[in-house]
Amino acid sequence: MYENFSRDTRIIKAAVSGRGVVAAQNQLAADIGAGVLARGGNAIDAAVTTAFALGTVEPWMSGMGGGGYMTIYRAKTKSVHVVDFGMIAAKGLNTADYPLVPGKAAPDLFGWPPVVEDRNLYGYHAILVPGQVAGMAKALENFGSWGWSDVLSPAIDCAARGLTVDWYSSLMICSGASVLSRYPTSAETYLPQGFVPITDWMGTELRLKLGNLEQTLRRLSARGAADFYTGGIAADLAADLREGGSAITAADLAAYEARIVDPLAFEHGGARLHTAPGLTAGPTLQKTLAATGSAMRGTGAPDGKGFAALAVALHDAYRERLETMGDTSAPACTTHLNVVDAEGNLVSLTQTLLSLFGSKVMLPKTGLLMNNGINWFDPVPGKPNSLAAGKRPLTNMCQVVATRDGEGWFAIGASGGRRILPAVANLTCFLVDRGMDLETAFHQPRIDVSGTGPVRVNKALPEEVAQAIAARLPVEVVTNTPYPLNFANPSGVMREAKTGKAWGISEIATPWSGAAAG
Repeated sequence: MYENFSRDTRIIKAAVSGRGVVAAQNQLAADIGAGVLARGGNAIDAAVTTAFALGTVEPWMSGMGGGGYMTIYRAKTKSVHVVDFGMIAAKGLNTADYPLVPGKAAPDLFGWPPVVEDRNLYGYHAILVPGQVAGMAKALENFGSWGWSDVLSPAIDCAARGLTVDWYSSLMICSGASVLSRYPTSAETYLPQGFVPITDWMGTELRLKLGNLEQTLRRLSARGAADFYTGGIAADLAADLREGGSAITAADLAAYEARIVDPLAFEHGGARLHTAPGLTAGPTLQKTLAATGSAMRGTGAPDGKGFAALAVALHDAYRERLETMGDTSAPACTTHLNVVDAEGNLVSLTQTLLSLFGSKVMLPKTGLLMNNGINWFDPVPGKPNSLAAGKRPLTNMCQVVATRDGEGWFAIGASGGRRILPAVANLTCFLVDRGMDLETAFHQPRIDVSGTGPVRVNKALPEEVAQAIAARLPVEVVTNTPYPLNFANPSGVMREAKTGKAWGISEIATPWSGAAAG
């Protein structure tokens, strides 16, 4: 049940406007992307540049050791494309290496039963073949206008300067410290002298050298993306992975390919929504919005009836998702940013290591933090999303690009695991069904339905919202704080086709994120 509550003090974050805008989870990365737009780059150039920069200024969320998806609207052709650079299990992976702990409950983020030694969560056994570099190269080659070395240059500069230690980076390192300490290169980098780094009361600048990441970025810039999968970087990756006991081999790296695929596209409330298909949250978003129907339509803030309809739709769609979705053809086959440029191109890009600091492993030769994508798989055999060699996992990413009358309208997405889908569904309803502008939508308190546990209702919502949902589903009233973030971490951009004016904004509860005009 819910409890009586009063409204929270409101947090205000103004949307940024201009001819082109970048919105990201890190303000410096957004500024870097906006600089690309200011120098004549298009939205794809800015997105790829921002993506690489995020791997150096926010390394616990994403980087070259991970993967993701990018949804692109091309104004010139009025077409939408998806770049799939999702991660994949090694062809030689042995499922016997992931035995379940008998008799234990499910403490994991995704509700999976525990695996011996947490091998699906931490360490070399938790790593999937990364797709990040291949995806960025595929997007740039097919849709960008800048050269490879140009988009990598800001990331190289950031890596050369080192990771700035501030209150937020200290908090993130502290959150992962107990497991980072298990792996020598990770501990040496993020826990100097064995402790979480913090700045002193005088605000003296403190930066952390991110292992050999700068050198790896320079090699990648000089030799091209192929070096990551078949060249010298690949050889170093394979050697470190083999040394740590991973099943990933040089052959797995060489076989990896990013793909350009058609989006999942569907109508809702007069807009056409495009998102990544297949093993993402895209199909579940489509089911959610179809089930919600017209219940959220109107003006201003939604009422309890509308939120209750959305909560039930999310609950039912998640139940079907977790029971039926997965990659059943093993041989086949989370930071978020958005960009809009002056020509009307839109990009919604999600990239991830999955968990905070991914597997917690930084590879010594390359300075890459590696993903723990194995944790996307259900460790219980015989299910659609069960772990298997050469298989792609079911992921939570949900990048949406909306068009209206054929013109690009907005791009949104989020990070936050299973909380991504409900955040995107809430925001889509606010923008499409309630007619809100971008700034109003991001300040509208949301609900969260993540497939397990009660419906989370933002304490800032009227009490009647909690009452309406509690009549259908269990409810928990929570606040929205920078940490923990109870409602995912979304960002978005929007463009008015008639005037060409664009806006961008990031999650209002996270002071580290931001948007920048270029």
